[in-house]
Amino acid sequence: MCYIYTKKSLIYYRLTIILRITVSSMEDKRIQELQQELNKLKKAQARVKRKFTFLLSIIAMLVLVTATLAWFTLSNFASVNEINLKISTAPELYLDIENRGTDVTQWKKVLTNEMINSYLSSVSAPKLDEQRLDPVTTSNGISFQSQSGASRTANESSSFLEFKVWFIATTDMYVHLSGQTVQVEGSNATTACTTTETGAKADIVNAVRVSYEDSGSAAIWEPHTGAAVNGQSTFDVGQNFGSDSRLFHLKKLEPKQITVRIWAEGNDPERDNDVQDSNVTFQMLFGGADENGNSFE
Repeated sequence: MCYIYTKKSLIYYRLTIILRITVSSMEDKRIQELQQELNKLKKAQARVKRKFTFLLSIIAMLVLVTATLAWFTLSNFASVNEINLKISTAPELYLDIENRGTDVTQWKKVLTNEMINSYLSSVSAPKLDEQRLDPVTTSNGISFQSQSGASRTANESSSFLEFKVWFIATTDMYVHLSGQTVQVEGSNATTACTTTETGAKADIVNAVRVSYEDSGSAAIWEPHTGAAVNGQSTFDVGQNFGSDSRLFHLKKLEPKQITVRIWAEGNDPERDNDVQDSNVTFQMLFGGADENGNSFE
């Protein structure tokens, strides 16, 4: 077959070829530009990733340093070398180391250190003046661990303090710690955590905790509440009785035993070298309230 090209068709053919070459060249250039942009994005992403990794490393280091500072005296010193307790109850509420039955006249309004020492002796535990609070930690106020995660036992010579108290009420009530000041057997009673230490040592009152366990669940009192540590849910004492500060519930004339634990929280930022060998006093005024928070005091 023979093709006959006219001048016009030949010009058209040449223009078509030129156009295809031009388009192809433009596509290659565009591809190269896109590839360059992609390379730039990859490099930028790598830089961001390196910066982010570096930032995470700094954060991890700061967390580690904070934990180390809080636990610094764990293997060297006792953090608290003198513990005093003053435990009282408001109207309608009584307590004792032993279950005295349903006759409230046989129960106490004030629990003394001597009574607590009597309990500690019965379980072969150190007395209050022999107890040392080494730093421990807990998430629930019931089971405790050392800095390494090893389980700690209550009432060792250097550990955390644990004792049990029986309560009875003359009416149904929710029991709280009361921040009010009332007269109990002729003396002022309230709830407070204090120390005779001065300067940096006085920070011990910010680093201790007390838990009250009832049937496998514990409320944690944190004097001078700060930032939460180790997932703890804590409360501080106020003038009013809210549902978040309830310790346990009592039915009328039904005795109930509560486990009290006192410890120096190793993860608390205030728990550092400055508070070693300090003393602390806990005053606990237990008060009752109805389901709406109305006090019986």
